Amino acid sequence: MSLSDYHYEVSHCHRCSYCKFVPFQVMKSRRFFQGCPSIAFRNFHSYAAGGRVILALSIIEGRLKEYTETLAKIVFECTMCGACQVQCRTYNYNLNPIEVMQELRTHLIENGQLIPEHLMVIDGLKREDNVFGEPKADRNRWLEGLEIKDINTEKADVLFHPGCRTCYDEEFWDNARAAVTILQNAGVDVGTAGKEDSCCGGRAYEMGYKGELVNYAEALAGRIKASGATKLVTPCADCYGTFKAYFPIVGQELDVEILHTSEMYDRLIKEGRIKLKKEIPMKITYHDPCKLGRRGEPGIPWEGEYKRVEPHIFAPVPEKPVKLGLGGCYEPPRDVLKAIPGVELVEMERNRIHSWCCGAGGGAMEAFEDLSTWTALERIEEAKSTGAEVMVTACPWCERNFRDAIKEAGGGFEVFDVTEFVREAMGG
Repeated sequence: MSLSDYHYEVSHCHRCSYCKFVPFQVMKSRRFFQGCPSIAFRNFHSYAAGGRVILALSIIEGRLKEYTETLAKIVFECTMCGACQVQCRTYNYNLNPIEVMQELRTHLIENGQLIPEHLMVIDGLKREDNVFGEPKADRNRWLEGLEIKDINTEKADVLFHPGCRTCYDEEFWDNARAAVTILQNAGVDVGTAGKEDSCCGGRAYEMGYKGELVNYAEALAGRIKASGATKLVTPCADCYGTFKAYFPIVGQELDVEILHTSEMYDRLIKEGRIKLKKEIPMKITYHDPCKLGRRGEPGIPWEGEYKRVEPHIFAPVPEKPVKLGLGGCYEPPRDVLKAIPGVELVEMERNRIHSWCCGAGGGAMEAFEDLSTWTALERIEEAKSTGAEVMVTACPWCERNFRDAIKEAGGGFEVFDVTEFVREAMGG
């Protein structure tokens, strides 16, 4: 679909401002009642989903013809967390703001409104097949010390996809090696794509570069078919959401079960193949990564139009899938943590489909560091308010952004990955 295909939807925004806040029914305090980081940070309506929908309508109807740097900043200074989508659906079932914003970004890119920092990411991606522009030859350095199958020469039941952040950020190499070792010790037949491993394309897509996603989706589908794998497992929420939500939208279904490492751990724990014996007496809180949660909901492509089905009713024909965020991965990581002896899991006010974003997504970390850091620190304050000693998450991008923000703020709090707790509870 293109931006013009959303004319009916954007012309029916009710201007209710629901996109800005956690739904009234689940609000717990005035301190943590906001839902959208962008509007909370800027406090100007154009930075809300409703404001961007108005911009989209103006472009579609030809009233907004001059694209400026200010317009591009408004459109791209957003983490694409999808909170607006969940909140909008509280009131309006015929509007998909996150889809509109995605097409608005693609439209601006196609019309030459390029964000310099994003363009650097895309150039590096095209050159080295990763979003950091680091040498492709260094992608598998995290594998050093591991004995693991290479699907280019051997068949494997599970294809382990680490993701760019895991491959090029040395702080996460140990976690990746631990994840593979945990799976192998549980009897899982694991392999990697070896020298053929590459980016998922999801971050490029969110920046408006749809063609990059298509290319990487096709390449991964080919690798999976050749590997004989029945499962694709990743420790990266960004990759998980890309595989489940974005690939189908661009017409690429993966003929494999897509699992996050936390889902795999949960399955293996319940099967008795992972034993959590060591007690960890600690109060923790869990952060839902957007791309594992509400944006990890399976994507269902739709082609159709809005038609008058009754004298006073327009409706999508054929029926359009309703995206509420409910199909994401919420309970498996919680079940894993609750299975660890001694762990006390306490929830933040905004959790599951209403989780506050870490601030790293949508190109914000790369181009709008002030928004990204502020968003992360807001979440850290919410985590501290629970009385938890540490925060646990399930995405290296979230963890990276939280750690950087905490360091900038002077320290005083720690963030870990689910894998670290599982490894510790297994006895190290």
